[in-house]
Amino acid sequence: MPKVKMPRKSTLIDMTAMCDVAFLLLTFFMLATKFKPDEPVTVVTPSSINTQLLPDSDVILITVDDKGRVFFSMDGQPKRKELITNLNTNFNLGLSDREIANFAIGSSIGTDFKNLKAVLDMKPDERKKSPLESGIPTDSANNELGTWIEYARAAQGNSKLLKYCIKADNATPYPKIEAVLETFKKKGIQKLNLVTDLEAIPPGTAAAALQDEKKH
Repeated sequence: MPKVKMPRKSTLIDMTAMCDVAFLLLTFFMLATKFKPDEPVTVVTPSSINTQLLPDSDVILITVDDKGRVFFSMDGQPKRKELITNLNTNFNLGLSDREIANFAIGSSIGTDFKNLKAVLDMKPDERKKSPLESGIPTDSANNELGTWIEYARAAQGNSKLLKYCIKADNATPYPKIEAVLETFKKKGIQKLNLVTDLEAIPPGTAAAALQDEKKH
């Protein structure tokens, strides 16, 4: 009996639809992605040989510039919104929905409660030039930094994974650093992380010897 010859089918796959989907996804991410906002203050941190990286989440960051101004920041837009909403309610700050949203998606803040509304109403470029961001008060008579830390911990659900970091400038006056450390101490927070720039391990030191042991 003669064999039946099966017709050959084309193996060509139409990729047009897949390319369209890829470009649609690319366009979506380009339009929807929001970059991290510019910080209102720039600090030059000291150097160290510590290789531990600053985590991306569960972080409360206190920045102190060379003039001793204290700035507060925390990750997570929903948590930031909860934080500022609670502060607005309990301290009668009079923030609008837009100003609350500006804090939730914005950068660090460095002003007292009475000027917070005005600062959050500014554009990022205006904030950098504004004298209103003179730093969060840390003195014993009016330690608003302690309030920020307390409400931030609550917004983070008092997570045990929460890390407290201090990023200070090389030229920051030590009394200001001492005031920040004392604030954490009063809140019962003993474990802190100092943000530094990475430098090479000096040869001949104990740290260098330990690194050589790990290599071998």
